[in-house]
Amino acid sequence: MIQVSWIKGSLLLESKISPNTAYQKQQDTLIVWSEADNYDLALSFQEKAGCDEIWEKICQVQGKDPALDITQDPIDESEEERFEEIPETSHLVELPPCELSRLEEIADLVTSVLSSPIRREKLALALMSEGYIKKLLGLFRVCEDLDNREGLHHLYEIVRGVLFLNKAALFEVMFSDDCIMDVVGCLEYDPALVQPKRHREFLTKTAKFKEVIPITDSELRQKIHQTYRVQYIQDIILPTPSVFEENFLSTLTSFIFFNKVEIVSMLQEDEKFLTEVFAQLTDEATEDSKRRELVNFVKEFCAFSQTLQPQNRDAFFKTLANLGILPALEIVMGMDDLQVRAAATDIFSYLVEFSPSMVREFVMQEPQQTDDDVLLINVVIKQMICDSDPELGGAVQLMGLLRTLIDPENMLASTNKTEKTEFLSFFYKYCMHVLTAPLLANTAHDKNSKDLQEGSTKINPVCPDNFQTAQLLALILELLTFCVEHHTYHIKTYIMNKDLLRRVLVLMNSKHTFLALCALRFMRRIIGLKDEYYNRYIIKGNLFEPVINALLDNGTRYNLLNSAIIELFEFIKVEDIKSLIAHIVDNFYKALESIEYVQTFKGLKGRYEQEKDRQSQRLNRYRRDARSLDEDEELWFNDEDEDDDGEAVEKSRMEDDFSDSYGKYMEAKKGAANGANGANNNGKAAAIPPASPVVTPNNSPTSSVKTVALPATPVVKTALVGLVDYPDDEDEEEEDEEEEEQSPRKRPRLSS
Repeated sequence: MIQVSWIKGSLLLESKISPNTAYQKQQDTLIVWSEADNYDLALSFQEKAGCDEIWEKICQVQGKDPALDITQDPIDESEEERFEEIPETSHLVELPPCELSRLEEIADLVTSVLSSPIRREKLALALMSEGYIKKLLGLFRVCEDLDNREGLHHLYEIVRGVLFLNKAALFEVMFSDDCIMDVVGCLEYDPALVQPKRHREFLTKTAKFKEVIPITDSELRQKIHQTYRVQYIQDIILPTPSVFEENFLSTLTSFIFFNKVEIVSMLQEDEKFLTEVFAQLTDEATEDSKRRELVNFVKEFCAFSQTLQPQNRDAFFKTLANLGILPALEIVMGMDDLQVRAAATDIFSYLVEFSPSMVREFVMQEPQQTDDDVLLINVVIKQMICDSDPELGGAVQLMGLLRTLIDPENMLASTNKTEKTEFLSFFYKYCMHVLTAPLLANTAHDKNSKDLQEGSTKINPVCPDNFQTAQLLALILELLTFCVEHHTYHIKTYIMNKDLLRRVLVLMNSKHTFLALCALRFMRRIIGLKDEYYNRYIIKGNLFEPVINALLDNGTRYNLLNSAIIELFEFIKVEDIKSLIAHIVDNFYKALESIEYVQTFKGLKGRYEQEKDRQSQRLNRYRRDARSLDEDEELWFNDEDEDDDGEAVEKSRMEDDFSDSYGKYMEAKKGAANGANGANNNGKAAAIPPASPVVTPNNSPTSSVKTVALPATPVVKTALVGLVDYPDDEDEEEEDEEEEEQSPRKRPRLSS
């Protein structure tokens, strides 16, 4: 016996020296070993002499030489492999006689071997070879009849230890029909409990086995009963395994796993059984209680299928598809019974998780009836919209399934057809209006408002104050935001046709901040695409107004809404989205210039000024002074080549002739220009830049300031004189002038 005491004599540790425990001495002052209860112990000594004294006592008990550092030979993998080859009859564990008086000894033996894999193996062989399990269960019945609590507590330890041996062969015996209830009975008498549990009473009286369709196969029925009871033992009766016991029940988990696989396979092979299940499930004459049981059976059946290997699970769901699982779900998901709908939703989730393409293919093959409500996806959307749960638990689940179905990442593309194009076209044609109906209904225009102008953002601010409705709209916006990110063309067309962004931004007025943030996130994703098509739509509709109003209404509160709006404008500034920057500065800078705790809006103004300067420089490049052009021409023409004298004389004579004709040509040109200016008093020579641009008030919805282009009067080509006036340049000059008249980049901008 090892005893460790404190100075005053109080006992800190008492450990019995076991002849089979491996003790090890380390560093001359440390002794370590493992107890039978699966935890490690260590004794540390201040001096080597004290360590040697205890070590000699341990070696004396075990009959070992104190010169050794370990009392038992370590077991390596090679020894374990050699042990697997030892015949069953050569085990070394001798079991005590199975008698009431020896139960304590048996319990000590079972618990002591758990720390050694080899000894666990030997004990399992001993229990199997002598039929020991059934003898122990016979003693349990005797102890229970005698109300021998001490013996029952020992039997609890024995049966629990046998389960921890983790041997499938022992499980086959313990979980057989004639033994399993006695095993459950032994596990009721936990020594830690004042009164025993009543697990057998629950399994035999409370838990009822329901056969939705009579099962004629007795082996299948027995397998179902066994699996339920073993699952009950693992989940309810046995305590949560400790860190050392986590792997002790791995074989028990495998036992349940393979039972479920066998059950699914046996049911799948019985075509008559499953055919009858789906026939009654879709029969209108089936009673509601019966249909509820059928749906719950199919749900449990699908749950069991998760244990199958991928190829077997593929065959399983194909069998269900051939039997009509999707048409059946279309019917039961539209029923009023909440339990039936919940179970049907779980079944649908199994199908979508396994094969979204299978569900999409079925949906697109449905006959296109006049009423779109009968389509499976529309049934799912309506279930999401009509979820009665205040927390919308079912709606959240259905939203996730819808997102999986419309996700292009899991859509297959073949050489002959593209699933993505076909399904998205189908979805936006037949289903999108159902999804957005609650959103459009809660953001309707106030048609009675007299001051509502065309294109105005004034919308009836009757935002949903109901928390459940706000949550539902947030889910719908999350799906729409997903569509913006992944569907590009289809969602863009839908947003433009329905003016959807304007309706979404009405929700910026909601008292529920999370809903306002969802609306802002939707707009942020659109702007994040940096698509000029979207940008023109936003500018034309003046759709920044509700966002800026929300920012100003938020005041000086530095909350999430404030940060999200600031981030939106910061993104526009950093990405230098010129059209949006110009629109924001022209229309809203006066309202935003007072916000100085961030530099975002000053940065937008700076970007705007830089772009305006750049445009001005670009315009001036094409509007050079006519006099400077003449001087350049004259310098060029007066430039002499350094050739021989003869050529110089000839060239001089040619220049004299050319100068006369050129002077006459320039006089004629100036006369034509003066005539054109006289004909049109409001016109400007193209070579002279305008003193100031003409600005007209704009009453359009954008309320942005626009500049008027130069008057479309005929411009004499000779008013622009290039450095060299080749005949071929006339076409190019015409093109330049046309571009200058048409391109908005070359129109004068409002000067600061």
